[in-house]
Amino acid sequence: MSNYPEGTVRALLVTDMVTPATRAALQGRLNTSVHEPQFFEPQTYALLQAVAARLIPQPDRAEPIDIVAGVDQRLLEGKADGWRYDAMPPDREAYRLGLGGITQAAEALFQQPFLSLPEAQQDAVLEAVAAGTAPGENWQQLPIARFFEEMLAELTENYYAHPLAQEEIGYVGMADVPGWQHIQPGQLELREPEEVK
Repeated sequence: MSNYPEGTVRALLVTDMVTPATRAALQGRLNTSVHEPQFFEPQTYALLQAVAARLIPQPDRAEPIDIVAGVDQRLLEGKADGWRYDAMPPDREAYRLGLGGITQAAEALFQQPFLSLPEAQQDAVLEAVAAGTAPGENWQQLPIARFFEEMLAELTENYYAHPLAQEEIGYVGMADVPGWQHIQPGQLELREPEEVK
């Protein structure tokens, strides 16, 4: 992983290089208050949190970025990407079936709920889902590979939409009010951080 100076993104957020709308969105994502699930039932929300923790582990963070709250909020509001695979049900139904399928797979493979399994067995369940081989009747109603692809993509998008994850990779693209002049490889704008060696 690259190492960029801590505070880079937060320092840029208070400058006039970031539009007010972008600043408000990113500062909102820095909010560390605990999200109470509104769309998911608490147990289902905890399941999705456990799945997210295995798919996008954050061992170096004292407080992991909450990448599940965005899914809960999006589904509550009924928002979507504006498209979906025709084999997939609407997102709310896809998550209901998919998370239920993960529960069924854990029970079938290890005779325990996913949340009760040790990490290695949780990984085995998720590997079976990713491979399209997980047992469970829900997978008869939901294309398993498409669900896993969509869930992983959304969790990844939520992670890299967070300012601390952007800081981690040296991304300062939100500071685009002045435009981009240095477009050749290896040329940095003055506001772009240099990797710490």
